[in-house]
Amino acid sequence: MDNDKFKGIKSFFGSNKEAPEGADDVSEEHYTTSKEEYHVQNGMAGSKMMLLEPRAYSESQQIADYLKNRNAVVVNLKRVTPDVAKRIVDFLYGVIYAINGDLQKLGGGIFLCTPNNVNVEGNITDDQAPQKSSSRAKKDDGEEEDDFF
Repeated sequence: MDNDKFKGIKSFFGSNKEAPEGADDVSEEHYTTSKEEYHVQNGMAGSKMMLLEPRAYSESQQIADYLKNRNAVVVNLKRVTPDVAKRIVDFLYGVIYAINGDLQKLGGGIFLCTPNNVNVEGNITDDQAPQKSSSRAKKDDGEEEDDFF
């Protein structure tokens, strides 16, 4: 955008102040820097947020590999059985412990796994208050259902 158009837009929105010399260069530079260059310059090279929906326990190692490479991972366990989901979560807790990371439940069967280079602030609370007798729900056939879903 050339300076005349930029000044016209600024005056339209009520900003008639002149920008300091070189200020346009900074804003232009911000938008022309690629995401990869920005991450390299600011120490975040290679950081990604992975979204995964494992369909079998064997895919747990892939999740661990992403965490070892310092990527955050959101894991949706709704495509596996409760028994397999419990095994995956147990495995991920071990991985998280080994890399000094963090694991947080985002919702029913959805977990955020982060390595120690990712800071997560805040928490998500469950809408339903837990009751003493309902920590495990009974199915019709008498089996217990895992309580992390």
